[in-house]
Amino acid sequence: MKIPYNLKPANLHRNASPAELYKLAILTEKDSELSDKGALIAYSGSKTGRSPKDKRVVKSPESEADVWWGDVNIPMDSPQFEVNKERALDYLGIQDTLYVLDAFAGWDTEHRLKVRVICSRPYHALFMHNMLISPTAEELENFGEPDFTIINAGKFPANGHTVGMSSKTSIDLNIEAKEMVILGTEYAGEMKKGVFTIMNYLMPKRGVLSMHCSCNVGDEHDVSLFFGLSGTGKTTLSADGQRHLIGDDEHGWNDEGVFNIEGGCYAKCIDLSATKEPEIFNAIRYGSV
Repeated sequence: MKIPYNLKPANLHRNASPAELYKLAILTEKDSELSDKGALIAYSGSKTGRSPKDKRVVKSPESEADVWWGDVNIPMDSPQFEVNKERALDYLGIQDTLYVLDAFAGWDTEHRLKVRVICSRPYHALFMHNMLISPTAEELENFGEPDFTIINAGKFPANGHTVGMSSKTSIDLNIEAKEMVILGTEYAGEMKKGVFTIMNYLMPKRGVLSMHCSCNVGDEHDVSLFFGLSGTGKTTLSADGQRHLIGDDEHGWNDEGVFNIEGGCYAKCIDLSATKEPEIFNAIRYGSV
């Protein structure tokens, strides 16, 4: 593949397998290790959750009227975005090893997005390998240009003197450029939510209702949706042993039915019980993070 943004790492890993990413994480990151169940344990530095006050959306004439501006969608100017993007690419440009993941968001092939993730940590690549939908060998060969790109330089801070920055963390979305830039946070969930954000913008324009919910289906094709804020039990409710899981967090609903946006699940593991939540408990094994 043509390396994006003129990056020239000595080692480029595109759509590396979980086994390869495990090996690279353990060999190159001192804090990465295996759990007793075979999952990869990785650390996200000082940020162990999302940073909502550090998120920005470029305010552009093309999309301005369709964004609900406020404390959640905080506006930024295009020049500020370009400063952060250049800073992120400068950081990635001096790394010996980079990871590129090309995959899909959305199981409905009519509405799915081609997503490209560029990052410097194998843990980030593995996380998104799980959260996105993996292409077949043929789809990867013919992937072409992505519909949305995440430039993750989270190990490098934003410049606090850049206009509009509230801290050394900045997660910036440019809808028109179809790009997201991450600085100053290694929390992988920012990438997951970044994909959901762009899907929330695009899907209603296509007649698809994007939903923050979990979803499962019974043997009679009876679909259940579970809505709620993060941490209120959506994943637990969807992992019903008597029903078939569709997804645990992000879905689209159109005239044809309901489809999962993601390829994997993102469950909280604190105080997890093998008795009360066996499906989630048993999913913490080789291949998971």
